[in-house]
Amino acid sequence: MTAHAESEHAADYQDAHDEASSHHGSFKDYLIGFVLAAVLTAIPFWIVIYDVFRNPKVGAVVILIFAFVQIVVHMVYFLHMNSKSEGGWTVLALIFTSVLVVITLTGSLWVMDHLDSNMMTMSPAQMSPEHMRSMP
Repeated sequence: MTAHAESEHAADYQDAHDEASSHHGSFKDYLIGFVLAAVLTAIPFWIVIYDVFRNPKVGAVVILIFAFVQIVVHMVYFLHMNSKSEGGWTVLALIFTSVLVVITLTGSLWVMDHLDSNMMTMSPAQMSPEHMRSMP
């Protein structure tokens, strides 16, 4: 390899390395991500602690929205996923993750609602003496 070819190869390597490392965030980006993540965690705690919504289902939906937004914040600010990096494959990963999160959250809520509506609740007056003896 000639000296000129070696210098071109080194320049190409440096350009590729600079392009790959340019997607990493600065301290400011990490700080913004941290503050957003902290706020997106604190607000749902506030919603639950102070019972902001009268209907628990509305509160659950709002908390799920905050959870979804927090996932996106983590993916953008900490995982550096955007449409420019890696030829757009990170956007595809974001879409796939979003679909999985929606399926998981919807399924979890469906299961919890199904269990809540089908749980048999009995007052002590409705219980037979056999049930009463088996209770601790």
